[in-house]
Amino acid sequence: MFFWLSVLALSALLVMLTFRYRTTLTPFVPNPVKSLFPRLGHYTPLNTFAEQAQAGLTSSSFDIEANIRDGDSRAGLDERGTQEVMDIMRRDRVNFDQARLIRQNQILAANGIDPSGMPLDAKAVTHL
Repeated sequence: MFFWLSVLALSALLVMLTFRYRTTLTPFVPNPVKSLFPRLGHYTPLNTFAEQAQAGLTSSSFDIEANIRDGDSRAGLDERGTQEVMDIMRRDRVNFDQARLIRQNQILAANGIDPSGMPLDAKAVTHL
């Protein structure tokens, strides 16, 4: 019993460490294994505003370059959000602003809100 519990604990630890250091380990994965997981090769985290601006995640209405010029001390945009926006840009072949709008509409729809900002719930009170 103790043996199997130890094996389970070590396996769980190995999975957590692999997930935590996936960006470091990805270059060492053989190509046949990478071909089984196509999203594995596209994972490149963008941690700073400069990297995000170079990747095309900026526009006249969402100016990341102003943050760079002003010396913003934040690490950059949300990693998950930037990955979702980049996926939408690649999949739908749209520009950065359109991809942000598509992502925002998806988030609103998931929370029961239509694109205009009105709740979809029939019982919602929107005016008095």
